[in-house]
Amino acid sequence: MPSVHFHDLRHTGNTLTAHAGATLSNLMARMGHETTRAARIYLHTTSARDRVVADALGALVESERKGKKA
Repeated sequence: MPSVHFHDLRHTGNTLTAHAGATLSNLMARMGHETTRAARIYLHTTSARDRVVADALGALVESERKGKKA
């Protein structure tokens, strides 16, 4: 795959690792970065991850609403 570069793999691997639940600190350790700025360069979001976050927020709001009614 001549069009794939080492840094493409870093971006993909670290984005997938973040989506699997790794924290920024976890990613920094894996990548050998000392600053959050450097680590964030390799992080990208996807619409699927946005949906997971939105669903989790919706569940929190709904749970809170139900708790206040009781």
